Amino acid sequence: MGESILSIIYIIGAVTFIMGLKMMSNPASARRGNIVAGIGMLAAILGTIFLFRNSDGSPLKNHIWIFGGIATGTVIGVLAAKRIKMTAMPEMVSLFNGLGGASATLISVVEFTHLAELGFPPDQATPGILAILFSGVILGNITFSGSLIAWGKLSGKVKDFSFKGQHIINIILLVTSIGLSFYIGANLYSGDTMLLFYGLFFLTIVYGVFFVMPIGGADMPVVISLLNSLSGLSAACGGFLYDNKVVFTGGILVGAAGTILTVLMCKAMNRSLTNVLIGSFGGGSTAVGSKQQGSYKEITLNDSAVVMSFANKVMIVPGYGLAVAQAQHTCHELQKMLEAKGVEVKYAIHPVAGRMPGHMNVLLAEADVSYDKLIEMEQANEEFPSVDVVLILGANDVVNPAAKTDPSSPIYGMPILDVGLSKNVIVNKRSMKPGYAGIENDLFFQPKTSMLFGDAKKVLQDLISEIKNL
Repeated sequence: MGESILSIIYIIGAVTFIMGLKMMSNPASARRGNIVAGIGMLAAILGTIFLFRNSDGSPLKNHIWIFGGIATGTVIGVLAAKRIKMTAMPEMVSLFNGLGGASATLISVVEFTHLAELGFPPDQATPGILAILFSGVILGNITFSGSLIAWGKLSGKVKDFSFKGQHIINIILLVTSIGLSFYIGANLYSGDTMLLFYGLFFLTIVYGVFFVMPIGGADMPVVISLLNSLSGLSAACGGFLYDNKVVFTGGILVGAAGTILTVLMCKAMNRSLTNVLIGSFGGGSTAVGSKQQGSYKEITLNDSAVVMSFANKVMIVPGYGLAVAQAQHTCHELQKMLEAKGVEVKYAIHPVAGRMPGHMNVLLAEADVSYDKLIEMEQANEEFPSVDVVLILGANDVVNPAAKTDPSSPIYGMPILDVGLSKNVIVNKRSMKPGYAGIENDLFFQPKTSMLFGDAKKVLQDLISEIKNL
């Protein structure tokens, strides 16, 4: 009876995962989607603890350890989520991806060690089980070490690093890891099996580090998406291993969604998924064109307020600078004030704006900006010719025309927001320093462009005051 109820709980859990994932595709329902999926996971966890039975019919033991671990993780997770700033959300996502990979790796290590202690009985050490164990180690370790490096890069603690021939070394490491897995599986009863297994463990850790190390900062959204996919696949290995349908379903959903998102991110940045896998993605190049930039012009707050107040259509392009300044609520206030004056206001969202996929959507949804106001790059590019004023808030690389005009630029070929097609462009930045990709932006020196320097939140607050006084 208990096992039948547990199967029903697992089915309900899988359904809630699918429903939650679907709801997360819309910022307006994303929060509810998280809650729905979380309830399904909680039901699956409690059902497993109290209703699962071993092959001999005995229930799970060590409840104190189990609930102690759950309580510890819950407290840490809640505190981290409550205290984390929106600007640091990508780092937290990377860290959580890494912890998921580490969990999958530890499961594989424990189970392989257990099989070794039993002498690898043929009825338990089957080719299928071994394939799952090795996959868990490879995927989990790549996710773990790669995510830690991504976390370090996003937080500014780790710099880009590459050396000549690193791409070849990466390929060798990956192929060697896979080949070593086959060799271990074919030679289980040799005396050095465990030594080779730990060698596999070490190689995959190194590959994860080498895989992410050379990747440039502007390409991090794609890397985070790929690591998220790998964390899901590594979790699915655990579901396979323990014949747990809900874990397997959840892992596959995360893996599939992450893979699809990775492909979309690659398309948005005109990159090759193959290059992502061998670690030549984004390369951290700092090459720039040799063209003389000329001079830029500044605009006053009063002039900015006048231009925007008497415009028919304003397009706001949010970027990481908006997140750093915590200015999303002030930006929404500016939007409502302009709309009260009869100005049409929309937000142009580049797929890789910010530090992770959907960063700007989450940021603006937090400020209760209507989802209808957020338009994707393709639609925005069609509308820019009819836009009177584009207000760029901390975005840089996603509006850099060098992606179309300068073959020597590391972002050449990346689709961008064609803000230059509009009548006027106002760029808010703290300074003229390059963006995350480390390259100069030609847009800042074009005749249509005016620079409005300062912290995004302070500038927006002053703009609102100026508009009120008009």
